[in-house]
Amino acid sequence: MKMNMKQWVADVIRQKEVTAVPVMTHPGIEMNNHTVREAVSDGRVHYEAVMTLVKKYPSAAACTIMDLTTEAEAFGAEITFSDIAVPAVSSRLLPDVDSIYRLQVPSLSAARIPQYLKANLLAARELNDRPLLAGCIGPFSLAGRLYDMSEIMVLIYEHPDAAHTLLEKCTEFIEKYCLALRETGANGVMMAEPAAGLMSNDDCKEFSSKYVKRIVDRVQNENFIVVLHNCGNTGHCTEAMAVTGAAAFHFGNKCKMEEVIKDVPPTALAMGNIDPVSVFKDGSTELMRQTVADLLEKMRPYPNFVLSSGCDTPPHTPSANVDAFFEALQAFNKK
Repeated sequence: MKMNMKQWVADVIRQKEVTAVPVMTHPGIEMNNHTVREAVSDGRVHYEAVMTLVKKYPSAAACTIMDLTTEAEAFGAEITFSDIAVPAVSSRLLPDVDSIYRLQVPSLSAARIPQYLKANLLAARELNDRPLLAGCIGPFSLAGRLYDMSEIMVLIYEHPDAAHTLLEKCTEFIEKYCLALRETGANGVMMAEPAAGLMSNDDCKEFSSKYVKRIVDRVQNENFIVVLHNCGNTGHCTEAMAVTGAAAFHFGNKCKMEEVIKDVPPTALAMGNIDPVSVFKDGSTELMRQTVADLLEKMRPYPNFVLSSGCDTPPHTPSANVDAFFEALQAFNKK
């Protein structure tokens, strides 16, 4: 559904009540009695999970799966799949510096990319009451999955030119993918760039933000926003995130929301950051209610705050905890 997303962001900031956009698809997959493997491989199963959650919860936006292997697989990386856990890159695709220069940028028909485009297309056609946020990986996180995460940290210092060449190729593909996601009717994309949090603020600007900004400048418009997610950020590189010009920023539970939001422009959304594992998946409903209430109280002075999970809620997150998340928000908004 076409929607003015600049207006949506402004409306979220202007309204008195706090809104919530938890990053979650896995509870919907389980409610529909499907496996993770089925959902990440079949666009229709994926779409059905999104719509099941839309019908059950008053989230201000719907989110598709945060899968950090889709783009790496398109480049040729080997992926390990499971019925009960998110996919993972199983081995390093690029063994050395020379292999970076030989790497080809894939087409959008590679691997599971068409299934993800299909899920977004089907969901965007059916959604009529809230925006749909697609998912993609960020350039530095993709480069790390292709070259190996620890190895790329060495590469940026020993062979910065090769690192930039790899990032150029990753950026070219992500930009192309985001434009295709925009064409499906999705209203935005949540770009997961957690590996950028491993760098200093200056390195984050040089090896992540510069490339993210290029994508933002190309794909973000009145009807499509970029939400930049970096759960590796402990607060040390929020400034580097902000220079990208994304319309919204999504934070993990390693940082203090009341601190990082100070580096977010007041016209952009700051989303986060209830722990997806210790609270959403493993916590009690009482812990969820208390954690949400505490966070909302701290964030009261900030109208651009949006309540969310700190990252994608993992498989086997109890629906009772998701219920408690929304109940705690409702109770706060009634005060």
